[in-house]
Amino acid sequence: MTEQALAMLRSAGAETMDHPGGTLLAHLGRVSGLLASWGARPALVSAGLCHAFYGTDGFPVALLPLNRRAELVDAVGEEAEALVHFYASCDRKASYPSLATDDGGFTDRFTGVVTRPTVRQRRDFAELTAANELDIAAVSPEMRARFGPALLELFTRWRPLLSGPAWEHCRAVLG
Repeated sequence: MTEQALAMLRSAGAETMDHPGGTLLAHLGRVSGLLASWGARPALVSAGLCHAFYGTDGFPVALLPLNRRAELVDAVGEEAEALVHFYASCDRKASYPSLATDDGGFTDRFTGVVTRPTVRQRRDFAELTAANELDIAAVSPEMRARFGPALLELFTRWRPLLSGPAWEHCRAVLG
């Protein structure tokens, strides 16, 4: 976690935005911490902290517009920012079903373009998604009851993409 990224999150109001388990900033810190505890490389840990900057298919509030991506690159580096952008760009309904297959398409919700991500991109995306959703499920019994079975089904399909620690955490929280 870089101080610059934290300052940007605070400036955007993340420490005052409600989110399951407290504030958005608290959630982002927990997601980053989960990824670190699973042994993720630094760029993915930083992406965990920053994954909501451009909004997501499930969290439409953008903290930073896409035309200011260079600011996030300055804060966390090119690799972490690219992970954040890739995560934010996912059209979940179109992309989730085939993410674990080699020929599965990934639909960009910003452009509508369908690509075939690399195995590393798919693994990073799955790991970040798992950390995000498992944090929410862990801190909100209501969200776990409502979405837990579907998340367990999703992560079971994505099992080949998840690290051992991520899968074990998934089983502990949802199983």
